[in-house]
Formats: sequence, C-alpha cells, structure tokens
Amino acid sequence: MRGELVVYLCGAHSLAFAAFHLAFWKLFDWPRALQHTNPATRAVTQILNLRLIYVFLGVAMLCFWMPQQLLATSLGHALLAGMALFWLGRLVEQFVFLRYNTPLVHALTASFVLGVALFALPFIPEATT
Repeated sequence: MRGELVVYLCGAHSLAFAAFHLAFWKLFDWPRALQHTNPATRAVTQILNLRLIYVFLGVAMLCFWMPQQLLATSLGHALLAGMALFWLGRLVEQFVFLRYNTPLVHALTASFVLGVALFALPFIPEATT
C-alpha cells in the first residue's frame, strides 16, 4: 500500500473521531447527565472533549495536506509515532476503564486497534511501497 494512501486513511480515521466526539453531547445526553456532577467535573469533561476534537481535526488536516512531509521528515515520523502511541494508550485504557461487553464497546476497541495499525503502518517498509 502506498505511503500517501496510508496517511490519507490516518486522516480519515482522525476526522471520523472528531465527528464522533462532536456527537458526545447528544449521544451521552451531556446536558442532563452532567448536571449530576459538580461544576468543575462538568466543565473539565466538556473542555477535554473539545480539545480532543481540535487535536483530531489538526491531525486530519496534516494527514490530508502534508502526507509527504509526514512520511519523509523526522517531525512527520514523530507525529505519526505519537499518534500510534496515543491509540495504543487509548486501547489499553479501554480495558482498564470501560469494561463492558457490548457490541459498541467492541467496535470502539476495534477502531482503536485500527488507529494503532494505521499510524504505525508507515514504519513498516514493505507496507508503504
């Protein structure tokens, strides 16, 4: 698989997660559900989610607009490796904090594995030629 295509897929993955996080207010009924927490927890939860959306959109933008730089520079490699580690960490946290045996949780787990694989793929020489 060509390196640029892999990076574009990384961008699509990041864009999908930005959209998913944008839906959290409705999906988790945050206006009602967060009323049961203290104001600091309510604020931090929403602020962290907005910052994640920003990060995912930034990574997607870089993947779509600068795929060659991500593949050919040490800074690009650092970003790709950092995102692979981000998704690996999120995968581990899935088993620590979200221990539910439901299809949705299994789909999320698979999407985190996909994130690890996509962002790590450019470091496997045979995979990107």
